[in-house]
Amino acid sequence: MSKTYKVALLPGDGTGPEVLREGVKVVEAAAKKNNFKLELVDYDLGGERYMKTGEILPDSMVEEFKKFDAMFLGAIGHPEVKPGILEKGILLRLRFELDQYINLRPVKLYPNVETPLKDKKPADIDMIIVRENTEGLYTGAGGFLKKDTLQEVAVQESINTRFGVERCIRYAFEVTKKRSKHNKLTLCGKTNVLTYASDLWQRTFNVVEKDYPSVKGDYVNVDAACMWFVKNPEWFDVIVTDNLFGDIITDLAAMIQGGMGVAAGGNINPEGVSMFEPMGGSAPKYTGKNVINPIATINAGAMLLDTIGESQAAKDIDNAVIKALESGKIKSMSAGKMGMGTTEVGDLIASLI
Repeated sequence: MSKTYKVALLPGDGTGPEVLREGVKVVEAAAKKNNFKLELVDYDLGGERYMKTGEILPDSMVEEFKKFDAMFLGAIGHPEVKPGILEKGILLRLRFELDQYINLRPVKLYPNVETPLKDKKPADIDMIIVRENTEGLYTGAGGFLKKDTLQEVAVQESINTRFGVERCIRYAFEVTKKRSKHNKLTLCGKTNVLTYASDLWQRTFNVVEKDYPSVKGDYVNVDAACMWFVKNPEWFDVIVTDNLFGDIITDLAAMIQGGMGVAAGGNINPEGVSMFEPMGGSAPKYTGKNVINPIATINAGAMLLDTIGESQAAKDIDNAVIKALESGKIKSMSAGKMGMGTTEVGDLIASLI
């Protein structure tokens, strides 16, 4: 008897529904090939719901999500809603309340995908970034004193707990061990300036490293990491870092792998429900034009399947993406320049499963 997984769909705003539709198409093709089923449930979270009802994310819905095997997101961000309302009210709240404490970002240059880095090939750009996802500067700790006066003071605090840091680092060591590429895990921080938080990260890293003798530990300052990502990305295997630095270096990494059109990510709770998404935004100016690139969402679908235990189906999707790009039919990763429509790209990849 085939297994059934329950997946919550969050199409969201702008081009989110379009790319998610193609992601679902490919994931379902992989499920059919590998003899398991997906029970898909749609949720209308996003700008339209907020403008009609004033609701951002009902408490009851958060509890519902805990009963799913995974969540699949299109995009959040509406041009008629003030920036931050939906992002904080939906994305950040879900990360915190569902304890999705890992942001996992594979960085892979696919064949026939253009990178701005001269002479770099797919073999040179193949790393994974493990970003702590629920602590650091993004907890919202801090405040204002004498706001809107000449004496105004703004304080933003970075909260790092030994518990939160250790579980993130341990997860990264496990990823490195399982990946078994160069067996090197690089801690990215700023120990020369951010004395307290970076010291906690480094000391915890040193302790956890002793439990993984097959993995070589390494360290790089975040500013140096930005330089080496551009000059020598082949030096990196797996990188682990805090919330803020991870937010920054994953965007840089997306560009060297060919742009947001291929960059996928997962907000992971290894003991609970995780959410997968393309790294790009809602791109409202392309809504309904059938020109947005769905490959990042399709790659996010592969991550979803791998995380729920269907690793062969995930590999099938990755191989299909590679074949589609090797075919030369997809001319560019940029919206409107692919040489194919959004649905046609999805059809092509699904046909190659």
